[in-house]
Amino acid sequence: MSKNLTMLIIMDGFGISCNEEGNAVKCAKTPVLDNLFATRPYTLIEASGRAVGLPDGQMGNSEVGHINIGAGRIVDQELMRITRTIENGEFFENKVLCEAIEHAKANGSALHTYGLISPGGVHSHTDHLLAIVEMAKRKGLDRVYVHCFM
Repeated sequence: MSKNLTMLIIMDGFGISCNEEGNAVKCAKTPVLDNLFATRPYTLIEASGRAVGLPDGQMGNSEVGHINIGAGRIVDQELMRITRTIENGEFFENKVLCEAIEHAKANGSALHTYGLISPGGVHSHTDHLLAIVEMAKRKGLDRVYVHCFM
């Protein structure tokens, strides 16, 4: 009785595309990989957007890829989870944020936010900061200071 073996090979940063311009992988000499592709079954997977729990058009990264491959299913990333709560309104009822805003109002002080700011969506997203500012506005707090790391 013969054994059928399966191998999972993860090559971070390695992508398959027909375009040659600006494509180091396509231009490189890869005899071992060429042989494997010619003689063995394989599949390609999506590494960005909704296929890995990110918004459409959002580039993935190795962490996102490893989480999804390890889980064997699509795992929504924090970016999507937070964005979804903003869209459905749950974000604006977040207990900790509401308490911070109420504390600032009750004490005549301001709300200070600290964090990364970027439209990139890898470790932060500008929309999330704007939602905190909107939340403070809705709750009647007019002194909000944004301390951002870029």
